[in-house]
Amino acid sequence: MRTDISIVVVGSGIVGASAAYHLRLLGAAVTLVDHPIAGEATAAGAGILCPWVDHEGEDDWYRLALEGTRYYDQLVESLAEDGEHDAGHTRTGALLVADRTDELGGIESLLRSRQAAAPDMGAVSTVDRPEDLFPPLRPGLAALHIDGPARVDGRAVRDALLRAAARRETRIVTGSASFTTSGALLVDGSPLEADAVVVAAGAWTGELCRPLGLEVAVGARRGQIAHTELPGTDTSGWPIVLPRVGPYMLGFPGSRVVLGATVEDAGFDARVTAGGIGEVLSTGVELAPGLAAATLLETRVGFRPVTSDGLPLIGPLTGGVVLATGLSAYGLTAGPYAGLLAAHLALGTAPPSDVSAFSPHRPATGAASGEG
Repeated sequence: MRTDISIVVVGSGIVGASAAYHLRLLGAAVTLVDHPIAGEATAAGAGILCPWVDHEGEDDWYRLALEGTRYYDQLVESLAEDGEHDAGHTRTGALLVADRTDELGGIESLLRSRQAAAPDMGAVSTVDRPEDLFPPLRPGLAALHIDGPARVDGRAVRDALLRAAARRETRIVTGSASFTTSGALLVDGSPLEADAVVVAAGAWTGELCRPLGLEVAVGARRGQIAHTELPGTDTSGWPIVLPRVGPYMLGFPGSRVVLGATVEDAGFDARVTAGGIGEVLSTGVELAPGLAAATLLETRVGFRPVTSDGLPLIGPLTGGVVLATGLSAYGLTAGPYAGLLAAHLALGTAPPSDVSAFSPHRPATGAASGEG
């Protein structure tokens, strides 16, 4: 355990909150720089933990998503020991749905091929009436059920991490961070000294690091999400719905059903648009007609941090700056684990997983799509 080093974490989303918490567990003195801004991904994300259905042919990404999903059990236990007993993590299972059975053949083959090495996936089974598990669904859909997936409330996990970090004497300051060309870190123009800096600034990381003279190819991809309510309906135990075409859907406590999300290269435009949210709602109701009478509670917009080659950025940028960003739509899946990895890297200790594939210095592949 290191007790002789001070670390600044820039960014209070799920990655930054996790980095700060784990740095305190590892004994570092920690200052977290919080700068609330419209479009933060953690505040908007839906929170689907189902790595087994994605990243075919992307071994490094799949490994990170799988490790991130598995890490939640350990994290929930650690947070409980710190007095945080509701981290918003619940195993609900998932339904993969399509109009026809043959449309599910490819994903079923992928799941079967991964099952032996990933027993936490749980059983994979055909469901004749998916509407029995997720009542708003249109009857007649083909479906597979997976036992292992979980949902997570990103805001709840982030807030639990921040509270636990604060109880462990993390210093939290509010302000706008920036680097000078000499590498000094400023907050609202005033120097903030540290032995190392973890940059977990999401889609804003490239702009923040530009004065260092190193181009970080990370940009913003907008996602618009709708939160609805089915009054008087217990939606808390419903499985996640992952259609082959159309928006994902998942239930939360409070009769809430979340639908999303758009995938838009719109720069840092944090508006909810009629076209974007209209697409989510219209395609969602087509798949699940039972949501037509739901109350529209709120809409959320988040900027997924995306990189030029699709892989995250986790690793040292300079001798004193560590990056942890670029998780795209999987920030709530891999974010807490990425924060743990970044904590070890900032301390100069070996992380629990190989991060070489995510190096910020890997060969560039052009500007990040959606960079604004």
